[in-house]
Amino acid sequence: MDTLYSIGDVARRTGLSVSAIRFYSDTGIITPTGHTDAGHRRYDIRAVARLELVGTLRDLGASLDDIRQLLADQITLRDLATAHLVLVERHLSRFRARRAVLRTIVRLDSATEQVGLMQKLVSLSDDERDQLVEDFWAQVTEGLDLHDLVDYLRPWRPRLPEEPTCEQLEAWIELADMVRDDAFRQEVRHLFHETFAPAAARERDSPPTDAEVEHQVAILAEARAAAEAGLPVDSPQARELAGRYVTSVAALVGDQDIAEVRRQIAAADPGPHVARHVDLLGRYHALTATINGTPRPEQGPDATTSAPASTWLHAAVTALS
Repeated sequence: MDTLYSIGDVARRTGLSVSAIRFYSDTGIITPTGHTDAGHRRYDIRAVARLELVGTLRDLGASLDDIRQLLADQITLRDLATAHLVLVERHLSRFRARRAVLRTIVRLDSATEQVGLMQKLVSLSDDERDQLVEDFWAQVTEGLDLHDLVDYLRPWRPRLPEEPTCEQLEAWIELADMVRDDAFRQEVRHLFHETFAPAAARERDSPPTDAEVEHQVAILAEARAAAEAGLPVDSPQARELAGRYVTSVAALVGDQDIAEVRRQIAAADPGPHVARHVDLLGRYHALTATINGTPRPEQGPDATTSAPASTWLHAAVTALS
């Protein structure tokens, strides 16, 4: 004959309270195996095991109806676990978002009116996040008519992963607030128009063609890749790229004296422009790297590593002399 356990023994074995065991009995979840002559409930080892399962499932958030169906073989444990895994992951996502908002409030000592905005920003859908960033880049590049600019700027676009960390959510909140700011948008727009529509080119009688400007952008993209790869500025590949850059600038400014254009580029100091780039977009780059899970851009004392294309090109052109 199987050993029967009192409700107190069952409570000690399962970790459930006596009142919980009585509740599961009264609601028909796990009925006692039998009763004593005095009417006390008794449970065999199989009932004890089922009570342990019920306790575990309740801890995991399963409803009584779900548990009833499982115990009645109307659903499988796998089906129940799959359904509740979805719920748990959804709750985890919400808790991560809330934690990110709270940590950002503490870190930035945010004003009361910003709290609602932070919660809204962190709760945006994937499409809404993409649209916010797309609107930002559309505004800052408006009027440039640069088809290749999209590829050049692609590494600068944040892509929040499906299961972001708290740090990535915090970075997204700060970046989303940044790109919504009209003053920031106008400053970036001005910088980009200066970068991709040089003053010398604007002074020409006729504006540069799309092909000319797209060629310039393609060279900048190559220079950025070369700088990030650590290509020496006096290498044959660098000399070839620097030569193409000088030729493109000469075409933009309408100057046939290639040697003079090369001399002017080498004599120019890219430092102020690079420093302005880093001052304006350095934080954006760092936040984007955090969101995308990529290494953060290094920022040396001269602040050139965050905007390597123009700095590397200047050094490569200088090496041609």
